[in-house]
Amino acid sequence: MSGDHAAEGRASRRHKRPLALAFGLVTVFMVAEALAGWWTGSLALISDAGHMATDALGLGMALAAIVAADRSRLADHRTYGLYRAEILAALANAILLFAVAGYVLVESIRRIGRSPEILVGPMLVVAIVGLVVNIVAWRLLHRGARESLNVEGAYAEVMADLIGSIGAIVAAAVIWATGWTIVDSIVGAGIGLFILPRAWRLARKALRVLIQAAPEHLEWTGLTAQLNAISGVVDVHDLHVWTLTSDMDVGTVHLMTSEGVDAHPILDRARTILQEHGIAHATLQVEPDSHTGCTDLTW
Repeated sequence: MSGDHAAEGRASRRHKRPLALAFGLVTVFMVAEALAGWWTGSLALISDAGHMATDALGLGMALAAIVAADRSRLADHRTYGLYRAEILAALANAILLFAVAGYVLVESIRRIGRSPEILVGPMLVVAIVGLVVNIVAWRLLHRGARESLNVEGAYAEVMADLIGSIGAIVAAAVIWATGWTIVDSIVGAGIGLFILPRAWRLARKALRVLIQAAPEHLEWTGLTAQLNAISGVVDVHDLHVWTLTSDMDVGTVHLMTSEGVDAHPILDRARTILQEHGIAHATLQVEPDSHTGCTDLTW
């Protein structure tokens, strides 16, 4: 295993414990909140419970992705292991978020004009407990969300659910003070609208990785210019850079050199330049300018 892959493996294992703790917390409370929502008749609680269900599933998939990637790293037929499993889990999380937001918005519209009976006291208690649970889960995942797209997906769901719990508390307080039950549907719709842009952002990032688009932070023109400026290099072509998984950008490039030039310092300088651009794992092909056939492709 290379040093880069070993570091990624350690990072994944570091995320496993907080994910497992958050998964347990969210799953237990999701069941309690769903039952409470059904009992009290609150759409805000039901929508928040539905969102917590996707939290639980998303956290479970994120945890499973880390375990799978960690165990399959050395498989002969998977030379990159299962690092992409976390990206697939992040995309699945985004799809689930879209589904929950759609359900909540549709149900909110269906309730307009009706005045369902809502048990405000239990609704308020459950919403407050839900807020505490989400704050704990949010703290558990906060650090990992900056290091892993997979954990970021779970973090985004917990963050949205934390806002949902605040919304449910506000709805319960307003109903308690005014008896205006329609606020429950308004808050439910607000939770759905809050989820949508976060789901889109997560899906977009995951899809960029899956289609092997160049990392957004990469200064493509500057990288090409620096490689071309290496002493002895006369041409740079077939430069490809993509993201394998969170915080792991990889690349390949052909460096054409003058005939008779020592390739060792060229490789060292090119590797340094790529690392400066965040590409720690790269495959470089050095070829003299007298070499032919490099462009003879069959696809």
